[in-house]
Amino acid sequence: MAVYARRRTSVGSVIRGIGAIFAVILGLHILFVLMGANAANAFVRFIGYWAGILAVWFRNLFATGNVQVDVLLNYGLAIIFWLVVFGVLSRVVDRTY
Repeated sequence: MAVYARRRTSVGSVIRGIGAIFAVILGLHILFVLMGANAANAFVRFIGYWAGILAVWFRNLFATGNVQVDVLLNYGLAIIFWLVVFGVLSRVVDRTY
């Protein structure tokens, strides 16, 4: 019985890293909203801007009436989406090279 080690390539690692950066940006936005961060702060605005772009189709998917729950659901779903997309993409690249 042969044992196969999963080979990771540099390109696959870069792809996984980009997915992780997307997840961190979205996660920071969720954290800022839940903790009531100062919306006038430049860093909070920067993260909010990019999180809005990365949330793609999920930004207004759920409307529960509670802003914090909406952000948690919508942006949390976007985190899962990006991690799955980049995870699959990195596996395809790792198998190809």
